[in-house]
Amino acid sequence: MAFVDEAKFFVKGGDGGNGCVSFRREKFVPKGGPNGGDGGRGGDVLITAKASLHSLIDFRFQSHFKAERGGHGKGKDMHGRKGRDCHLAVPVGSLIKDGESNRLLADLAEDGASYLAAKGGEGGLGNPHFASGTNRTPRVATPGKKGEEFWLKVELKLLADVGLVGLPNAGKSTLLSRLSAANPKIAPYPFTTLEPQLGVMQQGYHEPCIIADIPGLIAGAHDGVGLGHTFLRHIERTTLLLHILDAADPEALANFQTITDELQLYKEELGTRARILVLNKCDLLEPADRQNLENYFQQLGQHVMTVSGETGEGLPALREAIVETLAAKRTS
Repeated sequence: MAFVDEAKFFVKGGDGGNGCVSFRREKFVPKGGPNGGDGGRGGDVLITAKASLHSLIDFRFQSHFKAERGGHGKGKDMHGRKGRDCHLAVPVGSLIKDGESNRLLADLAEDGASYLAAKGGEGGLGNPHFASGTNRTPRVATPGKKGEEFWLKVELKLLADVGLVGLPNAGKSTLLSRLSAANPKIAPYPFTTLEPQLGVMQQGYHEPCIIADIPGLIAGAHDGVGLGHTFLRHIERTTLLLHILDAADPEALANFQTITDELQLYKEELGTRARILVLNKCDLLEPADRQNLENYFQQLGQHVMTVSGETGEGLPALREAIVETLAAKRTS
């Protein structure tokens, strides 16, 4: 199933039903008076977050959502029934925004969180409401009010504990497959990952953690260059970042700075997010070069882990570092 993380759609609350003009006419009941019922209220459009959903794929096939209008009033004081509500389901972590101004309306960050997107219109009044001492036979009723209608946008920010970031072909997909049961596409060329991938890591008796693999970033990603810019928002909610660096690349030092700069330019707070620098593909390095690289980044104050996604070297220690860091963050 395709991963869709943003959509624009139209919502409209149901119109209210019209009030009724009617008079009581029964044998032996002269001048029975007005008895027109009120119109029913229109249904509402409600958006609810569901933990079972992971994509906005449904919005690709339908973009207009309307609640049912209220029933019209009838004679004998019979009021119209309320229109049925329209319920929309979105993944947990969805942001609801105004479709024109992009103003944030709701952040559905918890399972079951709900947002009233469009109210239904009130029903019209029947003619009994207009009876008075001077007007005992009112022939007036009001129409139902229109339901609210808006163009809205929904954007998904994945709720993950750990986010994998790095340049294309740094080995993020391989590490995700080794740390979790996920089965992402792995190939020896850049931009293998075209959409975020999720995996669940279980380490001993620790609480399971969700890992999100973000498509490879390149220089200028925060300004819309490359594939990663549309997915950068998915790491905003992560507790821990794993910065995956291809240690065998001669430009490893420059590559490290590229990703660091992109994260800070996209959102300054990401520069201070808890981070583990993962030097991947260490099996391709000479021991001396490997040690020099570790020393360099440690002097920069980085929490460095050296691993090989291919051979599995260093992965048990990385797993422990992940769960320990998350546990410390949760406690604080």
